[in-house]
Amino acid sequence: MAFTLKQLRYFIAVAETGTVSGAAQALAISQSAVTEAIRELETDLGVALFTRHPRGLDITHKGHQFLRHATGILAGVSDARHALTQESEALTGTLHIGVTSLVAGYVLSDILARFRRANPQVEVTALEDSGDYLEHLLVGGELDVAVMVASNMRDRMALHTEIIDTSPYQLWLPNGHELTTRPSVSIEDLTDAPMIMLKIDEIEEATRKLLSAFGARPRVAFRTRSVEAVRSLVATGAGIALLPEMVYRRWSLEGDRIVSRDVSGSLPVVQVGTVWRKGAPLSRVTREFILTAQAHKNMK
Repeated sequence: MAFTLKQLRYFIAVAETGTVSGAAQALAISQSAVTEAIRELETDLGVALFTRHPRGLDITHKGHQFLRHATGILAGVSDARHALTQESEALTGTLHIGVTSLVAGYVLSDILARFRRANPQVEVTALEDSGDYLEHLLVGGELDVAVMVASNMRDRMALHTEIIDTSPYQLWLPNGHELTTRPSVSIEDLTDAPMIMLKIDEIEEATRKLLSAFGARPRVAFRTRSVEAVRSLVATGAGIALLPEMVYRRWSLEGDRIVSRDVSGSLPVVQVGTVWRKGAPLSRVTREFILTAQAHKNMK
């Protein structure tokens, strides 16, 4: 029996929430329907997608691999439906996009792939740089639109922002760490722990402010501009990290497990948005890209 799109949606919901009950609530269906769909999907694929434990489910390495394909399949279906509703005339022209470092591989890549599939005749250029510099280029008319961390924008009066992703901070731990046995961790638990700091999109500054607000001073073990380096260092026990949920993956490149835990307390979130200059006439190409980004938000 071939798997269905419904099973893929249920699988993605379980992978994102980590529990059958959470997926059922998000999908507004019964828990038994989710359980049956996952069971049938695992039977059809011949692999275990999750490991079960009293607190919920953990996605397996095979499940993590399949998750990328499942997400791509649903995105392709969405693209096909979108293409049928587009104007018959093919879209042509150029699009100049700006992107901040944290967003480039975790948000823009999916939006850009979908936009290019739907509009192959549009020439797209993208520039990765700091938020301040992208704001300067947007105000000066050198960029059509940017996809960037909007939480710390400076020139809000001149720029229009539409939020497409909101990501809370999570704690990353190596598998087997003493804090992994707790469903939630407090900031006070992190006071003496070595921290791996990410130095892009002002994440390090935000992390320091977050810890200091609770009276904790981070003991920095390593500072890096690479998210993959953070994963590898955390997975091998070099330290722990506080990072936005959107960049969390359960495995390092070396195949070592990384565990995430919620941190109790009122924590900030990272907001990602599409940004363009207020009052500037938007080309049809730019409007179409913004609509594609909105569709990304609706799929989350």
